[in-house]
Amino acid sequence: MLNAIWVGLIVLAVFCGALGNSMNAVSTASIDAAKGAVELAIGLVGVMAFWIGLMRVLEHAGMLNLIARMLRPIMKRLFPEVPETHPAMSMMILNMAANMLGLANAATPFGIKAIMELNKLNAKPGTATNAMALFLAINTSSLALLPTGVIAMRASLGSTQPASIIITTLIATACSTIIAILSAKLLCRSPFFAANAGTLVTDTEQTEKESIDNHLEEKQGGTPMEQRIALGLGLLLLVALIYAGTQRYQEAAQAISIFTLLRELLSQWLLPLLIVGIVLIGLYRGVKIYDAVVEGGKEGFEVALRIIPFLVAILVAIGMLRASGAIDLMVENLRPLTAMIGMPAETLPMAILRPLSGSGAYGVAAEIMQTYGADSLIGNIVSTMQGSTETTFYVLAVYFGAAQVKHVRHTLAACLIADLTGVLAAVWACRLFFAA
Repeated sequence: MLNAIWVGLIVLAVFCGALGNSMNAVSTASIDAAKGAVELAIGLVGVMAFWIGLMRVLEHAGMLNLIARMLRPIMKRLFPEVPETHPAMSMMILNMAANMLGLANAATPFGIKAIMELNKLNAKPGTATNAMALFLAINTSSLALLPTGVIAMRASLGSTQPASIIITTLIATACSTIIAILSAKLLCRSPFFAANAGTLVTDTEQTEKESIDNHLEEKQGGTPMEQRIALGLGLLLLVALIYAGTQRYQEAAQAISIFTLLRELLSQWLLPLLIVGIVLIGLYRGVKIYDAVVEGGKEGFEVALRIIPFLVAILVAIGMLRASGAIDLMVENLRPLTAMIGMPAETLPMAILRPLSGSGAYGVAAEIMQTYGADSLIGNIVSTMQGSTETTFYVLAVYFGAAQVKHVRHTLAACLIADLTGVLAAVWACRLFFAA
């Protein structure tokens, strides 16, 4: 399906460019997008190497299996074909948790690793399994508890209530996640997508046994001295967090609410706390942390380089489409439809660009908020859209590219349905909470 879509995007871009006499812009965009794709992939190298290295620490500490077992009832119902103790379960859970907290940079390595682990269970490499499709649909819907990136953008654009979109984002992502799960479960049963489906290996008992055996040695824990050091450092970190919160509250002369204080602390401390938390867990469990980070970093470096061709292909097509004026044409023609569902026409470029281009959608969101105000109804809608939907084509290109999956089956359809649900839910939630 991605093959047909990619060809369609290229042909449509050239066709619209010819009609609009913008072939020079289309040509320039194809070159610029190719350069940008490589730069983006190179930027991912460091992030991938670091976070997969940290994941290796958690793996050696036995924490991935522990996390998976805590959420076993839910995950087992969603992914009955994946062994409960398989590393893919842990990676999927960590990806979902990072997305909930707005840690996109951390979520991407977890998600890529999850797809790669799921592919190890794939009896038909190169074709997406039902578990892969469902995971990416959930990843696209991204249930968000704390959209830190959007909050930061709103604050930088002069919003007096940058965190006001937390509730609307939660509502929109809850709706899109539910629809993502239902659509993935239903579409996989249709004859069209069920044909040539990827299947999982059936010897799950052996797989579970091997996974448990591989982690038995890792669960022995560190020495008493290592455990005392880890606990002591963790206690010092907690004291530092309490001290920072107290100082910030006193500096503001109690002019901010406890909720605002917690949000500020989380936005500043969340990522560093996650990093140091993983390190302290590794220390407590007796893991050779530096060696594990370096070992995992080598794998992350290889994965980041592997996805470059996939990124170049999809971003060139999207860049050419934008330069051709095709997206502007779609916006103009869809205005009557958006008016029927109560969606301001000014937000339509954001809704169309979000699944195609993360940077493009970010730029459009910033421009719209600068024009209409970050706290206006339109500003709140585009902010909620930014936090409620995902760059679907980018995610599919990166995740499936890392696992060398070319036949995506119903994955794209389920992801786009989730995106559409997120857009509509964002509009309705914002009208409910922010309309005058």
